[in-house]
Amino acid sequence: MKSIFGTLCLAATATAFTSPVSSPQQIRTAADTALFGGGRGGATTLEGKKETVAKVRELLDTSEMIITVPASGIKVSQVQDFRRSLPAGTTVKVVKNKLMSRAIEGTPYETAGAMLQGANMWFFINEDIGGTVKNWNTFCKSSGLLESHKILGGNIEGTNYDANGVTAISKLPSKLELIAKIAGGINAVPTKLARVVKAPGMKVARAIKLAGDEVNGVSQ
Repeated sequence: MKSIFGTLCLAATATAFTSPVSSPQQIRTAADTALFGGGRGGATTLEGKKETVAKVRELLDTSEMIITVPASGIKVSQVQDFRRSLPAGTTVKVVKNKLMSRAIEGTPYETAGAMLQGANMWFFINEDIGGTVKNWNTFCKSSGLLESHKILGGNIEGTNYDANGVTAISKLPSKLELIAKIAGGINAVPTKLARVVKAPGMKVARAIKLAGDEVNGVSQ
């Protein structure tokens, strides 16, 4: 989302001799409009709406999980700063409910329609769920939004989760962590298996059990 401050400055220059300076309330309204995609008309024209739906569908195709949080009351500058702190593979986007409803239609995330209430900002998470949730909570705490902008819920391939469910999922090992753990265990098996099989009178079943115990961290 691009900053609107340059646009505001140009507008102020063009109207300096014909209109009064914008009030703080007017500036806040303009900022909210830009946050929801209307500042440049992207989500207000038919083509802009189609483009938004297509983009959201692309994000859904590569997402392991989507999470929603309240979008109202957040400044454009805050969102821009927060985006830079997100883990690689996570995209945050404010999507109007009607457009989100169209985007999720016919996808595994269609049940997320139950969460389309009020103004929503969505996280499209490729793999680092824990890092994304942690960064959002840190951002809310530092911005004074901890009470008003808690996570509303999330969805993984058709299953909706409430805030507690999202928190629980975020504490699970990530995909990369699991792959690394499994790969390390697999690499340890051949060495252990070869050693125990050579032992006198050792049965294969016993050897396999010992190898498995080592992979699982069980000492003998």
